[in-house]
Amino acid sequence: MTGLSGLNPPEGALTLGLVQQQVPLVSTTEDVAAVVDSVCATVTEIATAFPTVQLLVFPEYGLHGLRKGAWARDELMLDLDGPEVERLRAVCAQTGTWGCFSIMERNPQGAPFNSGIIVDASGEIVLYQRKLHPWVPKEPWEPGDGGIAVCDGPGGSRLALLICHDGMFPEVAREAAYRGANVLLRTAGYKFPLQQSWRITNEANAFHNLAFTASVALAGDDGNSIGSMGESMVCDFEGTVLAKGDATPGRVLTVSIEPSRADAARRTWGVENNIYQLGHRGFTAVRGGARDCPYTFMTDLVKGEYRVPWEAEVQVTDGTADGYGPGREPGSTEDTARAGLRRSLGQP
Repeated sequence: MTGLSGLNPPEGALTLGLVQQQVPLVSTTEDVAAVVDSVCATVTEIATAFPTVQLLVFPEYGLHGLRKGAWARDELMLDLDGPEVERLRAVCAQTGTWGCFSIMERNPQGAPFNSGIIVDASGEIVLYQRKLHPWVPKEPWEPGDGGIAVCDGPGGSRLALLICHDGMFPEVAREAAYRGANVLLRTAGYKFPLQQSWRITNEANAFHNLAFTASVALAGDDGNSIGSMGESMVCDFEGTVLAKGDATPGRVLTVSIEPSRADAARRTWGVENNIYQLGHRGFTAVRGGARDCPYTFMTDLVKGEYRVPWEAEVQVTDGTADGYGPGREPGSTEDTARAGLRRSLGQP
């Protein structure tokens, strides 16, 4: 049930608006401020025209765009308590709307973080997520150090944010669901070559975890040869696509979902209740199920010894081929990767 794409939301539902934002072209602080203006205006317009929408989700890179020249400029990075974020919080409070936004966050201890926030209808930041898996070798961001955050949201939802490439790792979605999230938001800047992978991972993350997934990417182009794909989509906990966008820049996909249905499935399903059964293997034969960990990748990762059998043969292990310098040494605070990028772009 989508409630006629959110026009008639069921009682107790969450009505989402996924904004296929036009990819911005940013090179100055004034450009960033203008994009913030545009995002705030969009929040106000949608809240006025579509008052049933409770949560608006904007794509990754919605303030900074996809050009490496912007990524290399320290003065364009933002702070969580900076004026740009304050304005996003203010427009949510003014309109009584929840918002999910993307920022490239200044990091005095190294490379910037690719971060996302969820702001509630009173303007408070209720979820703060740093991207765990930057899209290497293409992205120069510091890997997230805060795990997966989860927060209570409107309409009986419990929200988590998977930032773009994070959604390609089943372990990230599983961790979010294991922490109680029943709606997995995914924001991205992906371009069309990732279209098929985007679709199947959004569906699989939903089914594997008995969760709703709601995903949106930037749309259009900024003069590059390959445009961003848009491709907003919402899946139910069986992995079925409830609503799907296209490549149109500026389109807002709206849909109502009932997170309580995912909660019920997690409690009542026998067959394919996989998130429960992962830790209760074979409970028909063994009371309570086997509780051991038969997965060597899990135990090796915990020990800091993760190593694939073909480790020595992996050819791309840093970002130098994409114009970045070598990554910083562990324990160092020097942002060597972006310093290399600045040199390659002729920047000081």
